[in-house]
Amino acid sequence: MSNIKVFEDRKIRKQWNEQEEDWYFSVVDVVWILTDSKDYQTARKYWNKLKQRLKDEGSELVTFCHRLKLVAQDGKIRETDVLNTKGILRLIQSIPSPKAEPFKMWLAQVGSDRLDEIADPEKAIIRGASFYRAKGYTEGWINQRLQTIEIRKELTDERKERGITKDKDYAILTNEMTKAWSGLSVQEYKKLKRLKKENLRDNMTNIELVLNMLAEVTTTALSKQEKPQTFKENKNIARRGGNVANTAKQAYEEQLGQKVVSPLYAKNKQTLEIKNDED
Repeated sequence: MSNIKVFEDRKIRKQWNEQEEDWYFSVVDVVWILTDSKDYQTARKYWNKLKQRLKDEGSELVTFCHRLKLVAQDGKIRETDVLNTKGILRLIQSIPSPKAEPFKMWLAQVGSDRLDEIADPEKAIIRGASFYRAKGYTEGWINQRLQTIEIRKELTDERKERGITKDKDYAILTNEMTKAWSGLSVQEYKKLKRLKKENLRDNMTNIELVLNMLAEVTTTALSKQEKPQTFKENKNIARRGGNVANTAKQAYEEQLGQKVVSPLYAKNKQTLEIKNDED
């Protein structure tokens, strides 16, 4: 769940690539550890010089390097050089360091943990609960959020079966479904909650999570039943799945006299677990 791992009290930013089934790690974070640099900027300068030298030598390592948007030290989202596990192992060979072997063992354990989670999803759920608990979310909200993760995975797997593999296409379909049930696009929804790069679901109330989950599970069921062949057909199914949740939303609002879509966000995590008066 967390995109931060720790090696000897040093944080390493990472991101999981679903398609490649591999981690991508921040290169500068790894360089900082291997060189035992005094600060982040020193490590960044070291990497810039090393990258230029490797480029001049025609090293393939530079071509393996990608850029992803990760949270920087100042809290802002910035593009950062990253390498997958294989690339990091090759990077280690380019930097003489007494920490090389311990770091290789750490890297292997990180990969093993992820494989364990894939083989046994319960382990991922337990880690996810611990992650949210540490951030101060309520137990009721955590239970709801973890259910949405599994439902989302089922929808993602179903879309892969239908040939949807590009992140851009996933985003379009998510936007169609979200707008159908909530009345807002993903960006409009995030704007309402005063979010920027934060995860929208991590800032939904439990009622919002339930309806979003209903939209996703309905979309998955429709897709499995109708087996859409084109992107247009997938978009139509996403809207229909969202419409089912929209009908439930309207019934909820009529019965309780309160709007579902809320500006509440995770600044005050206790408020995200909306309860009935008699609870």
